[in-house]
Amino acid sequence: MDPVPEPTLTALLVEDDVRLARLTAEYLSGHGVVVTHVADGKRGLEEALRGRWDVVLLDLMLPGRDGLEVCREVRARSDVPIIVLTARGRRRIA
Repeated sequence: MDPVPEPTLTALLVEDDVRLARLTAEYLSGHGVVVTHVADGKRGLEEALRGRWDVVLLDLMLPGRDGLEVCREVRARSDVPIIVLTARGRRRIA
């Protein structure tokens, strides 16, 4: 009897940093996640609304459309889980 395959998750990765996207996709793929990568906010919004994703991994600082704007639009039209990724940090001003 063949073993039951583990469930596979599908993730849309919206990230403009190609190196970071490659590393993230490689890591997640090694853990059974099928990753589709797009590199700008406009395409990210289109794909998030077009596809059947288990999760959207969304960078905030994107070309084409801001990640927060993409998040708001997706949330208004879909209940797909969204995980926000960002390198943006808080700076303390003395």
